[in-house]
Amino acid sequence: MKKKGSVKTRHVVAWINKAEWDQVREYLYSKDSALQRNALHRISAWKARYANSTPVAMDCTADLVRCQVLDRSGKLDSHDLVLLYGAALVRFTNLITERQQGKIARPLRALAGNLNIPEWIIDLRHDVTHRRLPTLKLCRKGCDVVLEWLQHEYWSRQLGGGLSEDWESDAEDGEVDQKQKDEELIARQKEMEAYKNGRELLISFEKEQYLIYGGLHDENLENSCPDPLANMNWILGEIKQFSVEWSDLLIEILLEDGFLIPTAEQLSSLGCDTSDNVYLSLIEPKLPQSFLLFWLPLLKVLNSPSLIHLLLEKLFAELKLLSAEPCKHRLYYISAWISEVMLCNSTKCDYHYETKQQKKARLKDRIFSNRIQFRWQQLLSACLDAPCVSTRYLLYLILEDMEHPLPLETQQSLLKLCTIYTQAERSESHPEQKRQPIYTLESLHDKLQRSKHHVRSSVLQSDRSNSSENKLSGADAEKANMLQGSSWQVCPDKVLWKNYPLGRVPGQSDDPSCLLVDNYTPMTVFDQPVEMESSTQHKVSGPSASTKTAEGFLWSHSDFNKLKCGLQLF
Repeated sequence: MKKKGSVKTRHVVAWINKAEWDQVREYLYSKDSALQRNALHRISAWKARYANSTPVAMDCTADLVRCQVLDRSGKLDSHDLVLLYGAALVRFTNLITERQQGKIARPLRALAGNLNIPEWIIDLRHDVTHRRLPTLKLCRKGCDVVLEWLQHEYWSRQLGGGLSEDWESDAEDGEVDQKQKDEELIARQKEMEAYKNGRELLISFEKEQYLIYGGLHDENLENSCPDPLANMNWILGEIKQFSVEWSDLLIEILLEDGFLIPTAEQLSSLGCDTSDNVYLSLIEPKLPQSFLLFWLPLLKVLNSPSLIHLLLEKLFAELKLLSAEPCKHRLYYISAWISEVMLCNSTKCDYHYETKQQKKARLKDRIFSNRIQFRWQQLLSACLDAPCVSTRYLLYLILEDMEHPLPLETQQSLLKLCTIYTQAERSESHPEQKRQPIYTLESLHDKLQRSKHHVRSSVLQSDRSNSSENKLSGADAEKANMLQGSSWQVCPDKVLWKNYPLGRVPGQSDDPSCLLVDNYTPMTVFDQPVEMESSTQHKVSGPSASTKTAEGFLWSHSDFNKLKCGLQLF
């Protein structure tokens, strides 16, 4: 193989020094199986160090030598040896000729001829793969020829040209590098041509729109003959076709000055306010209606979830760049476009009472009408990575419209921190911001001190309650004194009564007889007077008839026994 002169590069090798390399090469091509086995062990160690970068010629040499070692061992029959030799020879021809193949498959005979591999070796490989297996004698001869070819083309070249060379020639490396450079150059040229075409399409769209709006007064444009194909439908179709292959490039062109970021002349032509008073509403930016309607036909054509996602990503990326070098004009319109996209996707507004005509008119001025499933976490991170005056408003729109919203406390903390970081003033137009004060570091410090004082007081109060938890209050002590000697007592423990059913108390036995008392005393019923009608009054007989006093009815011992006998517990 002939090599072209080229600058040689240094490579990291797996062997320790040149002496180890020479020793392995000698052992591989010796006739002693023990030495060959030792060389195979060293190559296995080299392969472990090389990982997937082991030279192809070294790998093939080890496979063929391993076949010879197993052949001399006498442990395999002839059929097994033929299969073993055949697999090693097939692997050699495939790996050696693989890097010579191009995009169009070429026959192995031609590739082997370029590498000075005997043609009958390719025939032997073909027989092993597709036909009847060859004889063992032919396989041994093929192994010897291939090993001799590897020694001449790889192992001997390492001795003559230094240990840093690989089996592949420097000419091949140079061709690969040159091919990569050519491909990169072609790709850059193609991208530049696509950028030029995309910009021309957008300029054509603007010209058509200005003619419709009557906003162009350029004499050269008025005197020029319009192209019959340069109508709005054709331009929009071309832009849509262009976006299929070059969506990233199209969005980048749209975000240049003169397109979605208008110039002062363009705003004046559309009748928009060009004074600095517009930037006073930078906290809640909003696109001028005429400017939005100007780009609405194009944005409706490009209306797809993937392009809307891409547009938001590019807008936030531009917003992040402006945080280092702020430009009020560009900052305002980039934030306004983000706000417009988020409001189109929002469902928080209530439109239940609008008519069909009102709904149609409202959806007519929106970029898209169907809700899109945004990547909310990604949008939230992008918004926080691009801090500016409008960040708090954009962050509020994202938090309000998330599919799985964050906890309310987390949302409020994010908005507070955003207000502190950006030092944004309060907007009187947004109801949510009216309720929120302007947060500063001093206000947070005062809030922290108050929270510490509250925690300290609560701890002291809990300590007091713990110290006196076994002491009863005055009312409880009085009740306890009244119940002394009875079956009832005041419970000072904090019992969760909801865990017990009605009629049960903690520690109560399941035996119904526990509810019966041994000692009891007569009790007065109600002290309310009893009215008895004279017409229905009858003589009452029984023990209770003679127990009426001024204080009310009293139950005697016999009456209480009768009540107790008729009582059913469960």
